[in-house]
Amino acid sequence: MTSDAQVRLTHGSGDLPAGSRPAGSVPAVEGVLTAEQCLQTGLSIARAQEASGAIPWFPGGHVDPWDHVESAMALTVCGLVDEADAAYRWSQRTQRPDGSWPSRYEQGVVTDDSLDVNFCAYIAVGVWHHFAVTRDADFLADLWPTVRRALDFVLRFQRARGEFVWTDADDLDGVDALLTGNASIHHALCCGIAIADHLTQPQPGWELAAVRVAHAVEQHPDAFADKSEYSMDWYYPVLGGALTGAAARAHLAASWDRFVVPGLGARCVDHRPWVTGAETCELVMALVAAGMPERAREQFANMQHLRERDGSYWTGLVYDDGKRWPVECSTWTAGAMVLAADALSATTAGAEVFRADVLRATLLGDRSVTDRVR
Repeated sequence: MTSDAQVRLTHGSGDLPAGSRPAGSVPAVEGVLTAEQCLQTGLSIARAQEASGAIPWFPGGHVDPWDHVESAMALTVCGLVDEADAAYRWSQRTQRPDGSWPSRYEQGVVTDDSLDVNFCAYIAVGVWHHFAVTRDADFLADLWPTVRRALDFVLRFQRARGEFVWTDADDLDGVDALLTGNASIHHALCCGIAIADHLTQPQPGWELAAVRVAHAVEQHPDAFADKSEYSMDWYYPVLGGALTGAAARAHLAASWDRFVVPGLGARCVDHRPWVTGAETCELVMALVAAGMPERAREQFANMQHLRERDGSYWTGLVYDDGKRWPVECSTWTAGAMVLAADALSATTAGAEVFRADVLRATLLGDRSVTDRVR
């Protein structure tokens, strides 16, 4: 599916086609990552993509709807627009009539039909990101019904205080709400609102839901199951745009030493000697959003030890014994790296999509979340 090459990269057995844009328009981070290296990473994702457009965790592995979208966004950033479009068309085709997706596919077969609410919301982030980079109005119009069904479905799972439960049940009060997932849903709602505004299809219910979930994240930590040992629960309220400005910086500083390993990146879990590439790169994006670019660049450089010669990235490193674990190079780790490079370099307009604080400010005007809820 790769377009005619304008740049060619040599590795191993031969040349790799580099996509539809020259390397100069692909993100680079001076002294850390060249545009050619970033493009090579995008191509490593494209090589794993199935003929259907689905992007598995690794070649022959399983697909989940959230990580699929993250990888698709990286393809867009790298100029592999045809491949990215195919990924979103797969999402469009596989959406269930109620607006949801199963949690897991293997080789085109559903192997887990359970529901993860956050998985269903994330399509809005990917579609708005793809449009922000490509300005493809036909794509946005075609995917709008998919986004609308997905977010309308997600709204069924918001409780009275504002938080979303993570899955379906007869009694939603008996289901956990997860902080990381709620911050991600907030981001998705903001992106959905941006799409709706662009298409002059106002969605006031989405706007209210976004305000309410941001309020829950900001003011009601007791609303969420305690997963504080995971670094995602630390940085995602910032990455998802619920915490901004000085509050975001203070929040990140408070647990910095608990999660960040000097020279290696961010732990996935605070009490384990395991740093992971995707968490580190998502932390990079959160740091950029919080106005901490020097720390962001440092962490981006620190995770490059996970890079392979073909541009792919190992998922993580158990630093006590120096072993890669799990023994896989994951597309979503590569995808997070590309998105972090774009956030740092602001090469494409897609970088602004990960400034959920900016989207939120547009939504709320000059009022805080708490004032808007009142």
